[in-house]
Amino acid sequence: MIDPGRKIDAALDVRIEGGLIAEIGRGLASGRGSREIDASDRIVTPGLVDLHVHFREPGQEYKEDIATGSAAAASGGFTTVCCMPNTVPPNDCRTVTDLIVRRGREAGLCRVRPVGAISARLEGKALAEYGEMKEAGIVALSDDGRPVMNAGLMRRALEYARTFDLPVVQHAEDLSLAEGGVMNEGEVSTRLGLRGQPPQAESVMVGRDLELVEWTGARYHVAHASTARTIELVRQAKRRGLPVTCEVTPHHLHLTDDAVAAPPGYDTRAKVNPPLRGSADLEALREGLADGVIDCIATDHAPHSSVEKDVEFDHAAFGMIGLETALPLVLELVRAGVIDVVRAIALLSSQPARVFGLDAGGAGSLAPGAPADLTVIDLDLAWTVEEAAIRSRSHNTPFVGRALRGGALLTLMGGRVTFDRAGLVAS
Repeated sequence: MIDPGRKIDAALDVRIEGGLIAEIGRGLASGRGSREIDASDRIVTPGLVDLHVHFREPGQEYKEDIATGSAAAASGGFTTVCCMPNTVPPNDCRTVTDLIVRRGREAGLCRVRPVGAISARLEGKALAEYGEMKEAGIVALSDDGRPVMNAGLMRRALEYARTFDLPVVQHAEDLSLAEGGVMNEGEVSTRLGLRGQPPQAESVMVGRDLELVEWTGARYHVAHASTARTIELVRQAKRRGLPVTCEVTPHHLHLTDDAVAAPPGYDTRAKVNPPLRGSADLEALREGLADGVIDCIATDHAPHSSVEKDVEFDHAAFGMIGLETALPLVLELVRAGVIDVVRAIALLSSQPARVFGLDAGGAGSLAPGAPADLTVIDLDLAWTVEEAAIRSRSHNTPFVGRALRGGALLTLMGGRVTFDRAGLVAS
């Protein structure tokens, strides 16, 4: 068992009763009528937590809905996911929040926790109603995909969010610097003739926001950090004691802007925002994982149909799916010596739960009395990403065809099986 939040890394048994963790110890006896699952030579961890997914419901269910997104999450070992508000209509009011919570409960495959909009209609002009959305179940605030350009509005958002103890999640992109760039600005964009987005478009926005955080004292979270300078700004802010956290995606840890040029070239599956950066930024992100500056790994799971992706690069939608490949990609970093396996599990479970305060409800932990959300992982599971096996409704990932090692064998939510790759329960 690896439970980073409780500093457990040992061979132990787990007993589940009534959907809760009842007991943890060595040599626990099975009670009459109980079911025993043999997880020998595997790792049992808290259910994985993803702070950044797009399930597209309501409004764009042809790309993904909460049921198919939840199935993808469960197969990736995730038991809790946080849905971004850029739906149609946006999640900027109690009505939409209620819908997302209800649909997640009906799917019953993972805990779907909504993120509410910072601004009404995601327009960056007026604040949304944070109080009523929090009552309905939001766990954070973001205009994800649309940066809050107005500094005055961002100040008010931070002040208002602090009142409700909600973190503000920023898609850090200065639009005046990004200037419609469709990939990272650099040698590759020049060679391909594509408009580039400089790394400074991200770090300038982070720098501005950190000034506002120091002023307001509100909790601030940088979504999908992608540049060396962003990581350094977060590092400095933490040294000053500011309530700042950040996440990084698996694709920014494994791919550079060279992926856009991979044969036959102009691969729209590698078009994401923030864009894939250069090798120096990738190495800085890996260093941030190792030294603890980066708090967690989040997928930014962004499903799109062929209608949005099988077009000219300039016109293709930003984003790739990631729930089903996140765990093995993080385990590749373990084998590469970037982080150890305990740190890897922490970045995917206890630490994201702490960032959004989900640990108060037991997420990211196998403590007795907590919900029995857990994942059984096989570190040596060999498999290849195949489109036909993807559980997400969309298949927009450049990792199709990639041989991976490691993955979730079994996922339990509240003691119920939501994914069983190897038939562990049946056997």
